[in-house]
Amino acid sequence: MTAKDIPGTGVPPMAELPQAEEINIKDIVRQYLDGQYDLICVLGPTASGKTGYAVRMAQEIRKMSEEGSIAGGIGAEILSADSRQVYAGMDIGTGKDLDEYGDIPYHLIDIVPAGTQYNIYRYQRDFEKAWNEVRERGNIPILCGGSGLYIEAATMGYSLPEVPADPELRAELEQMDTPDLIRKLAALKPLHNSTDYDTRKRLIRAIEIAVYETEHPVSHTASLPKSTFFIGTLVSREERNERIDRRLDKRLEDGMADEVRRLLDSGIRAEDLIYYGLEYKFVTLYITGVLGLTEMKRLLATAIHQFAKRQMTWFRGMERRGVRIHWVRV
Repeated sequence: MTAKDIPGTGVPPMAELPQAEEINIKDIVRQYLDGQYDLICVLGPTASGKTGYAVRMAQEIRKMSEEGSIAGGIGAEILSADSRQVYAGMDIGTGKDLDEYGDIPYHLIDIVPAGTQYNIYRYQRDFEKAWNEVRERGNIPILCGGSGLYIEAATMGYSLPEVPADPELRAELEQMDTPDLIRKLAALKPLHNSTDYDTRKRLIRAIEIAVYETEHPVSHTASLPKSTFFIGTLVSREERNERIDRRLDKRLEDGMADEVRRLLDSGIRAEDLIYYGLEYKFVTLYITGVLGLTEMKRLLATAIHQFAKRQMTWFRGMERRGVRIHWVRV
């Protein structure tokens, strides 16, 4: 593999930023306790400050309970909706920053070993279990993350079947070139998120899933949230990109390359780390000699900027499909 062989994707048109609102946490909590909502979701693109906002909200809920402005004994717990923070040992590259949670309980982080092929179907089951357990404890669940597919799997009320491998279909798809595969996927489903075709392996799996879903209609489930209050964290594009660049420099200084080397030394294949995308993809290509350091940093920064744009495109798409997101500046 050479640098020019790295699969590239187009960048969606830049959408206008949504209008920011003022959020009254006490009102949201009271509506939750009155049964208007059964989940609060804090979403946003990478580097938009969503984890910090969710933690502050959880702390405010605990403070209101202690002061008596809501029923005593009620707290909040955070459920992650990050598709890579589920992996133990993948810490710096995924930006877990567990110290940021303080003493606020969190879930769905470090739940499978690195190298595992975790997927949205397993996530929905794991989320369902954690969400129900938080509510059984009398606490308020706050879903927090930027993975649009995971957020929708948790909040749209659909039961997703595990999609089995189809070796015959895979063998057929392997004979097609990448542009034809992308066209085939586009004919089966809207391409909301280009991570579906970030690598040929992802692309073929996305087609496999889409073909399966055309033959197996998705059903509703009774045990997932029915009414979610969505809060979106909003920063300007310029500030977001500056945060991304500063954060990338810090992650490299903190030993992100050493983390990837440890994962490779533990027996995880390079192609599996590349499958995880972004930091793990480009740093692995650097460590294996495909990219030089300067080129790796440049390509990775660009990829993260583009990823943040795609996340915002996904969330604006949710709004077009009828989801009300209350955007706040952080």
